[in-house]
Amino acid sequence: MHFVTLPDAHSDASPAFSDLKSARAWLKGLPQTQPLALLDALVEQTQAVDASQGAPGDTLGLLDALRQGAIVAVEALETRFLRKPLPLPADDLRCFQTVQAFWSAQANAWLRRLPLLAPAQWVLPLHRSAGALRLAQFAHFQAAQEVPARLDHLLLACLGYAEQAGCLRQPLADAAFPHLGEDSIAGHLAWAFMLRICDPYRLSAAQLTVANRALSRWRELATFQSMADSQAGAIDLAAFFPGDYPEGLPRWLALRKVHRKISQRLEALAAGESPESLKLGRELSSAAAIRLLRQIVREFSSPSELPETEIGEIELAFGADHAFALFTGEAINPGKALEAGSATLAHQRVAMFGFDRASTLPTAVKRLDVPGEVWQLVDGIAIRPQPDPTARRLTPCLISTRKDNLASLGVLEGLREARDGSLSASLRWFDEALEAVRLLRPNAPREPVAAFVLGEGEVCSLLVPSSAGLRLKQTVRIEGRADGQLMLTDVIERGSDFVRYTVRLT
Repeated sequence: MHFVTLPDAHSDASPAFSDLKSARAWLKGLPQTQPLALLDALVEQTQAVDASQGAPGDTLGLLDALRQGAIVAVEALETRFLRKPLPLPADDLRCFQTVQAFWSAQANAWLRRLPLLAPAQWVLPLHRSAGALRLAQFAHFQAAQEVPARLDHLLLACLGYAEQAGCLRQPLADAAFPHLGEDSIAGHLAWAFMLRICDPYRLSAAQLTVANRALSRWRELATFQSMADSQAGAIDLAAFFPGDYPEGLPRWLALRKVHRKISQRLEALAAGESPESLKLGRELSSAAAIRLLRQIVREFSSPSELPETEIGEIELAFGADHAFALFTGEAINPGKALEAGSATLAHQRVAMFGFDRASTLPTAVKRLDVPGEVWQLVDGIAIRPQPDPTARRLTPCLISTRKDNLASLGVLEGLREARDGSLSASLRWFDEALEAVRLLRPNAPREPVAAFVLGEGEVCSLLVPSSAGLRLKQTVRIEGRADGQLMLTDVIERGSDFVRYTVRLT
């Protein structure tokens, strides 16, 4: 049987223990209050055990003990890189790399034992490897780092081996994660694939946490199929893995039962139950949980879209104040100069593209020097090629641009960092009629806030900076071509630096 090619087992260190008893004693001696140092030691010992010539059964026991010893350290380090602005600072990147290195080393070590075992003994190493690969992938999503193709390849290898051995759905407990109870290789792989299908880079830290928790509960409801079933809400996995999908592997992930669970949660939330009572956690309000579940349903229903073909360069200004200046030619607070912050100033202004419905504001506005960054457009994806550790971005965030003297407002979303330090993201532009206005806060009427009215007539929304400090049912006053008062009735979306509300004229 052909086995996947793994990196050579190599370690400069020897195993610090010889059996489970000495391994547990060694684990107790690690610096429990220094999670990075602790996990570094566990990475080194995982590699040492992997490179040793011990009997497969003994090796698997030692690897399992190392997994159990890593959980607290991993959880502590995750907070260092969870949805931080990109590019990650060196210290936070080091935390991510160590977590990722541990789970990758574990996956390699477990998979390397397969050729030494009979297929009837594969369930444990494949179960542990699938879990390690899922956690390595999740670390990439948490840190908004691109997932390497190698990790995808190993996930599919686990699927293929488990299918061949007939152990794909065999339940097994894991002492490192007792709250999960007994689960299967299929459950871990379905969990990893579902989260991938949800386009996790577009999720905020809280949304990612809730989505991961919800999918963990429904992981055993998804089923792998070799043939598409239109009645099962099946997703073609080949759309998510580059290159040719391996022959002989189940290609479809049926999510009909998961859809049903999401529908039940949506009905319960609409009826007044709290996310916590539905085991979704406390991170999101009921309204935010509803928005997230609906977003997951949309991704599960139509996960793939045709790529845009826009190419060239685009200069992006960030934040509401800079967008206001692009639309009006004026600073929101004339007494304060526009802050360039850490943005890289363009050496040459380039031609900007807009959208079909541009701003209704007059095009003849006076020029104001608005700092921006030049990004490259490749098939509709925006890329910032040169690493610039001082210009850090957190998405979704508000962006604006100008072409032919017409301003456009949009959202930069799905930001991720490649290994070379470049950033890539999607651009979503608002195509409604749009007006930049001054929002007067009741507690600070002399310091207006840049805001934007989207839509016309009774059907409109208000987009404001997150720092405006507004709340639902509050009435605010705006100044612009359409002066008036608006009541904030609901939240449509939240970004890292903006909130968009539905409003009612008062």
